[in-house]
Amino acid sequence: MPFSIIMHPEGFDLLHGDVSMLSHRNDAPAISIGSGRPDLDMVRGNFRVDDVVETRLPLDCFVQVDGCIRLWNAKRPDVVATLVLEERALQSILTFRCTDPAFNRLWIDMQCATSEAFWGGGEQMSYLRLNGRRFPFWTSEPGVGRDKSTALTQTMDADGLAGGDYWTTNYPQPTWVSSARYAVHLETAAYSVLDLTDAGRVGVECWSANVDLELFDAPSLPALVTKMSDRFGRQPALPDWAISGAIVGLKDGVDTFDRFEKIAASGAAITGLWCEDWIGIRQTSFGKRLFWDWKWNAARYPDLPAQISALAERGIRFLGYVNPYLAVDGSLYQEARAVNFLALRQDSDEPYAVDFGEFDAGVVDFTNPAAAAWFADRIIGQKMLDFGLSGWMADFGEYLPTDVRLFDGSDPMEAHNRWPVLWAKVNADAIASRGKTHDATFFMRAGFSGEQAHCPLLWAGDQCVDFTPDRRIDAPLD
Repeated sequence: MPFSIIMHPEGFDLLHGDVSMLSHRNDAPAISIGSGRPDLDMVRGNFRVDDVVETRLPLDCFVQVDGCIRLWNAKRPDVVATLVLEERALQSILTFRCTDPAFNRLWIDMQCATSEAFWGGGEQMSYLRLNGRRFPFWTSEPGVGRDKSTALTQTMDADGLAGGDYWTTNYPQPTWVSSARYAVHLETAAYSVLDLTDAGRVGVECWSANVDLELFDAPSLPALVTKMSDRFGRQPALPDWAISGAIVGLKDGVDTFDRFEKIAASGAAITGLWCEDWIGIRQTSFGKRLFWDWKWNAARYPDLPAQISALAERGIRFLGYVNPYLAVDGSLYQEARAVNFLALRQDSDEPYAVDFGEFDAGVVDFTNPAAAAWFADRIIGQKMLDFGLSGWMADFGEYLPTDVRLFDGSDPMEAHNRWPVLWAKVNADAIASRGKTHDATFFMRAGFSGEQAHCPLLWAGDQCVDFTPDRRIDAPLD
């Protein structure tokens, strides 16, 4: 057993082999629980996340009973946390539970060698090696600039919190891999933080006091990654056509196909034409925006069915665009509203409207299985796959507001991180329903733990559009 717990008169150790990963003592508790309430602002997928910690209790008392460790604070013996280590086929599970639902914060101080290196955290776009920094796990826009010392980032922060930081990402995942050939995964969708700012310490903060720590071990790093992909799932293979030539992206309405033919005449190997604007556009002060009513817009592409067929005869696929929101002035929004498939406001039974900048959109509630199935069949199935699309950008996923009311009654603070995974599954289910799992494809930018099993392709989101080196990469740690 690669992981074990050794009891001591004044505490216990969690071992990886014979090396302590966590040392908990009554006079030096490594585990604390508490209560807090989030303080958040959201502007179009950009978040300011703070925490108001109301209580923090170091667990300075313990007893072992039938393989379960019971922990509490000497001043609050009525609030008990339990810890159990269980061996599974792929990993060991360290389970934390708290008896009082009012306690919704957990802090753990783990140990590591000062020479140990850590990687992971999902799609971290600033640093590969995580040591020396703190990484919150919260899906969001990645930000423009991502360096708080630059004028660009400061300007974007002032305009809708859009500046971002080194850790902001569309696809976080509370999983980290150690050079000591083990990995840790927090099995929770709650907001969490990995803190590696101090050498020799692995700090974990979770906005839930009920969480599983999954512990993986392998003889090599490749074997460790294999074991973790057995746990989370492997990405579906891309169809051959998607990697056999260029996919040309154009969005110019009726002029698109003339432009495309000039590119095709060059002799380049082309296997796809991607037109985001196949569903039409709306004009705003920000510029041209897509019209979020997911069906063919005949005014913008009058001959599209025939053109898709003609492209197919040449071995060229047509790709479009979709996201999980419905513009309130579109017909599909009215369909979803009529059958109660939209997330609601907390203060009424009215659908929640998200401001996307001069237009509002409803949230299709994927915690309702019927709503998820409706989107997969009615929109992606009928309006896209049956229409002739072979692929699309499945955009967004990181925008779920934290004050919606959901069908399954779940806390939107936790549903927020799960949303990209639900969205990925809707897309994968739609493709499977048409028997096109290895023929049609989609690509996403947002994600969280478990999306690997559904999404075949990711792109890194919207970053700066020049080739200026990021001066932070070789800079010493602050």
